[in-house]
Amino acid sequence: MGFDGLAEQPEAKRLLGAALAEGPAHAYLLHGPPGVGKRRAAFAFAASLLGDETRVAHGTHPDLYLLEPLGEMIRIDEIRKLRHDLHMRPFEAEHRVYVIAGAHLMNEDAADALLKDLEEPPSYAIIVLVADELGPLPATIRSRCQLVPFRRLPERSLRAHLAERAPGLDEAERTALARVAAGRLDRAERLLDPEATTRRTELLRIARAPYADADFEPSEAAASLLEAARTRGADAKEKVETELEGLDLTAREAEQRSKRAQRGAEREELLASLEELAAWYRDLVVVSAGAERAVIHADRVELLRGDATRARGLDAEVAAESVRALWRELEEFNLGPPLALEALFVRLRRAFAGSLAA
Repeated sequence: MGFDGLAEQPEAKRLLGAALAEGPAHAYLLHGPPGVGKRRAAFAFAASLLGDETRVAHGTHPDLYLLEPLGEMIRIDEIRKLRHDLHMRPFEAEHRVYVIAGAHLMNEDAADALLKDLEEPPSYAIIVLVADELGPLPATIRSRCQLVPFRRLPERSLRAHLAERAPGLDEAERTALARVAAGRLDRAERLLDPEATTRRTELLRIARAPYADADFEPSEAAASLLEAARTRGADAKEKVETELEGLDLTAREAEQRSKRAQRGAEREELLASLEELAAWYRDLVVVSAGAERAVIHADRVELLRGDATRARGLDAEVAAESVRALWRELEEFNLGPPLALEALFVRLRRAFAGSLAA
């Protein structure tokens, strides 16, 4: 047992390893981007504390309590159930470990209810919160936990992972996928999906269309991105429904969990698509400046060379910032993606108006 299977994350490994060696605190907050190993680390930590890797991995250890969001947030009723369990002494081990996945989704009432137990927890209880971001969590929650930061993975780690998972990739393809994955193993895995090549080719066609296609239609480009997101959401929903078949959940709970998986996957696909669009325009700037070694799309260098005129490189700076601005707005606000995407592609067409099909 331990953290040997966790890619990179030296600071997190050091902090959690010290906790195991010196005796754990009552609460930890593992925070960082999705897809970088937080959940895996939480379960490895719990397995070391409880002394049973197999049952912890399967979620069947009697002294492990896992709380996951069923809908769009963690509500007070779910925290109340945890609090009731919190005052039951361990069945087998020295500790009881409570893993709260998606802790950043706690609403205000849920966070307030949890705070009471973070202030005075039972001596045997260890609470492990796993959060994709710190911002939504109240300062009072953060201050009562040992913070364990997780970072995006370095390119070398993703390249090694891709080499192991897909040895048939050539060097340029491996480099491109590692860079497009942007430090996240979950994205690297999705890029290896059999349909990923087709999706990526279509996305890059859309990226080029505002300056390479005289008949470019913003509404069609927006519809294509939305359809890719819906497909990803439907796949995620189907997968979760299969996983839930053997669980003791009410019909409402099962529906909430599958819908949340669907919406989360749609949102993730849309944000990832915008990141790659911005990366393509960033590559146009890089190539026009003569810095080809720094391109993200290393498997499309020849295409970038043909596209990256000096005038287009200047236009691409504006285009990249437009895409990044929409990414930030979708991340922070409840925008309607269809209209927001169509407006984005109108702005992109205008940004490249001076270098259209140049």
